Amino acid sequence: MADPKGFLTTGREAAKTRPVGERVKDWNEVYVPGSLLPIISKQAGRCMDCGIPFCHNGCPLGNLIPEWNDYAYREDWTAASERLHATNNFPEFTGRLCPAPCESACVLGINQPAVTIKNVEVSIIDKAWDSGDVTPQPPERLSGKTVAVIGSGPAGLAAAQQLTRAGHTVAVYERADRIGGLLRYGIPEFKMEKSHINRRIEQMRAEGTKFRTEVEIGKDLDAAKLRRRYDAVVIAVGATVSRDLPVPGRELNGVHFAMEYLPLANKVQEGDLTVSPISAEGKHVVVIGGGDTGADCVGTAHRQGAASVTQLEIMPRPGEERNANQPWPTFPMLYKVTSAHEEGGERVYSVSTTHFEGDEDGNVQALHLVEVEFKDGKLEQKPGTERRIPAQLVTLAMGFTGTDQSNGLVQQFGVELDERGNVARDADYATNVEGVFVAGDAGRGQSLIVWAIAEGRSAARGVDRFLTGASALPAPIRPTDRSLTV
Repeated sequence: MADPKGFLTTGREAAKTRPVGERVKDWNEVYVPGSLLPIISKQAGRCMDCGIPFCHNGCPLGNLIPEWNDYAYREDWTAASERLHATNNFPEFTGRLCPAPCESACVLGINQPAVTIKNVEVSIIDKAWDSGDVTPQPPERLSGKTVAVIGSGPAGLAAAQQLTRAGHTVAVYERADRIGGLLRYGIPEFKMEKSHINRRIEQMRAEGTKFRTEVEIGKDLDAAKLRRRYDAVVIAVGATVSRDLPVPGRELNGVHFAMEYLPLANKVQEGDLTVSPISAEGKHVVVIGGGDTGADCVGTAHRQGAASVTQLEIMPRPGEERNANQPWPTFPMLYKVTSAHEEGGERVYSVSTTHFEGDEDGNVQALHLVEVEFKDGKLEQKPGTERRIPAQLVTLAMGFTGTDQSNGLVQQFGVELDERGNVARDADYATNVEGVFVAGDAGRGQSLIVWAIAEGRSAARGVDRFLTGASALPAPIRPTDRSLTV
């Protein structure tokens, strides 16, 4: 155990963010560089080394949290990094992007602020990179088997790294011009600088993984031909079909999906564009959707110089403490103030958009909404609450509905879909087509980054067993596992 009295003597202290006035002028990560290391050992010492560590249950990766908390408290960063990587291929991603269900399940969190697990995690991995503890791990011998991984998001990358290290020859196919999937073009730079992706890709290349960009399976390369070329295929294309809002005026210029808006801002940071073709500069911006993607749109609009930013959510405002029907250790729906919300803007709850209003040139100028409430389990409009708000740019950030079928990948492979429109799979993540597997959101539906990495690791075991008859690779979750809920 780290510090037997740490949870009694040390209060929770989280990472410090840079002043709002400073950070909205650039695209660097919002946190003060180096601010965690002076405090993180004591924060790790708050871990109680529980007899039954429920943080393990909250995290689908099964991260060995008490163990690396102990090492971090003792400042044995090499051992901490080893324990961290034992269950997670990319802790620098999860340490920055995961909403930390492990902290919701922390035993200390029953009656005190939970351990800053996420901050400890990112401190360990950043220290490991700085000290040279993260090195390529190429296989000792090759199996002679080949695997194609379609999609380079967290699930695809995790599957690819596991299978490469198991000795298989792996090629990752990505339809975008750079590797990373939504990590690259869906996550703004201020939440995770892309240098973190780049150095992981270089590690994977050194281990033997091959990468093929600007190749969309189903369009640029027939899926059936790909299947014949490789001994196994992993479909990890995500759930990229955005949920639409079919109301009058949807066709107006200036109404865009979040995943049309955010990637262009990232391309500016990559140096591909000087100015984004969809910019919030000087405009009244409305973001429809109250989740993390919506917050990403809010932060991006601030940095582009929006005149105002309003975020709309159809659900009621969550409370700041757990509801009785969301007891510990489940992941509660709480009112969350992200770094983007700290930077300004208005958040409006319990409203629904009725229609968009345009000018004579077909550009959106305003949005009409109405307040809603739940009655007998149904969402109903409240008469007399209609109002109009200015909007010259609207982003739709209402989640995703399933795997893209427009490119022909699903049809060409001949894989079956489940009742939710995801690619169906068995207990080994195998589809109905022999040698074709599925991992991540393509099979699970829209989920969190920790679930994507856990799926990639688990699917890799299924592929390894298919290719060799047995596997020593870990499988932290089953396809049927779900988040810890009531």
